[in-house]
Amino acid sequence: MTPMHFTFSTAFLLGLAGLAFHRTHLLSALLCLEGMMLSLFLALSLWSLELTSPGFSASPLLLLAFSACEASAGLALLVATARTHGSDHLQNLNLLQC
Repeated sequence: MTPMHFTFSTAFLLGLAGLAFHRTHLLSALLCLEGMMLSLFLALSLWSLELTSPGFSASPLLLLAFSACEASAGLALLVATARTHGSDHLQNLNLLQC
């Protein structure tokens, strides 16, 4: 494994660990998801550059578009949650109570 691949794998795993262990605020969970998507975008970009195939050149842009959609949906949920519940604590969110 090259140091570059190790760096991207470590960045993804750190984002995943942050998402798994630091689940107090919705904003911190969204930031961990964005860190994971950023590491995936960089890894996919370098992978498509290494392959030098024109078929894979659109993949990083497609991932970046989905990441932007995910971020906008997450921020919309954050605003809606903050308005209805008064905070973004994940322990206050319960799907069984409406």
